[in-house]
Amino acid sequence: MNDTISPPLPSEAELLKAPESDYMSPRQLAFFRHRLQQEMNALLEAAHATTTHLQENVATPDPADRASVEEEHTLELRVRDRERKLLRKIEEALGRIDDGSYGWCEETGEPIGIGRLLARPTATLSLEAQERREKLKKMHGG
Repeated sequence: MNDTISPPLPSEAELLKAPESDYMSPRQLAFFRHRLQQEMNALLEAAHATTTHLQENVATPDPADRASVEEEHTLELRVRDRERKLLRKIEEALGRIDDGSYGWCEETGEPIGIGRLLARPTATLSLEAQERREKLKKMHGG
């Protein structure tokens, strides 16, 4: 059994004021792995709650009530679909932590930046590359 105690994860403030030489250090990667895993667990719990709720399937004779329940279920399923896509992005981000590419722009190879990763831990592009991509999309009607 390994008796070594890992150092506490850095805070967001510590990450933001860390020198550039610390970028994607083992402690920073541990912070983002922890954050991504927490987000994944929350999504999985929400998905389980939705599944349970949808299985309750209350039969209601009133057409207005039935329509309301169906609308609620449709909305829940739409939210779950978005969450399912986010889960896939989280799994991909965890894979990038494992392969050493996390935190680096997939387009330019430049650092994505701590601030951007704190706001969107699944980001794969630097802000500049993301903005370029969105401009191109608009120009091409996407």
